[in-house]
Amino acid sequence: MIKDKLEQKLKEIKSVALKVIEEASSSEELYQVKVRFFGKQGEFTALMKQLGQFSKEERPQVGQLINQEKKALEEVYQVRFDLLQTSELNAKLEKESLDLTLPGPKLSQGSQHPIQFVMNEIVDILSRMGFSVRSGPLIESDWYNFEALNIPQNHPARDMQDTFYVNDEYVLRTHTSPIQIRTLENEEPPLRILAPGSVFRCDSDVTHSPNFYQIEGLLVDKKVSLADLKGTISFFVKEFLGDQIKTRFRPSYFPFTEPSAEVDCSCPICKGEGCRVCSHTGWIEIGGSGLVNPKVFEYTGLVKDEDPHKWQGYAFGFGIERMAMIKYGLNDIRMFNENDLRFLSQFNR
Repeated sequence: MIKDKLEQKLKEIKSVALKVIEEASSSEELYQVKVRFFGKQGEFTALMKQLGQFSKEERPQVGQLINQEKKALEEVYQVRFDLLQTSELNAKLEKESLDLTLPGPKLSQGSQHPIQFVMNEIVDILSRMGFSVRSGPLIESDWYNFEALNIPQNHPARDMQDTFYVNDEYVLRTHTSPIQIRTLENEEPPLRILAPGSVFRCDSDVTHSPNFYQIEGLLVDKKVSLADLKGTISFFVKEFLGDQIKTRFRPSYFPFTEPSAEVDCSCPICKGEGCRVCSHTGWIEIGGSGLVNPKVFEYTGLVKDEDPHKWQGYAFGFGIERMAMIKYGLNDIRMFNENDLRFLSQFNR
């Protein structure tokens, strides 16, 4: 009796389903038919839930009967669905047109970031003087970032750099000077190296960024003097900013150089006459320099007891953003990180 009712219900479902499938006028409307009959809450799912009313012997036969009717209807549905989709696609293509005479979309041309461009230019100038590039990790041990550079624990010079500490032993490097230490430990002099890269300090305003770029130079050889350092920097500044630019050196202090000097150049904006950019002094500070402190050579094992003065050297360093700001007359370091295409596109090369 129950089986007869089920078979009658199947015939009714099949009759209704065939009718609505045939009458569906779009693939979207037909999809709703699929949900109604074949979905999780559909007619066939409801029938399968009634299998519990049958005996164990009848359940396989009844289940097979339901699945056969469902499969047959799904095949009819799929044929109708494919037909409607093809018809809708053809109708869409008839309405659309393609004008091959229209110009294509204008694509923006990419370029190097101004920081990368300036860094490459600095490397190119100094490489012509025999310097070659070295690199190192961004996370440095306290030894390489401070101790080996003659900045021991509790040294006042540590207050000159607001440091990001990873833990008690490691920091985000505050300068690229650790690359110099690693090179001195692993390579034999004479040496002429450049150490460009990203550095980190707890500082942020219109002229400072917590993540910025430096490039440092190191030369180690015999009979190196302050005159060699001044000649190198003077040549670089003229090549980078122009032949008319002058340089001057002011006494300063850095733990890893002795003597040390700040480097200024005549303002390329006002040609040294005084303007807002140079605070009306005619000069702009561009970096630091000095002869390598003998203590650094001792820390790296370069100084030998039998000939402690065999090697001398000089070092210098520039902030890449600062050099770019000076060269292009910019007044806000944050412009380099804002990804404003109106700004960046000016540096297309």
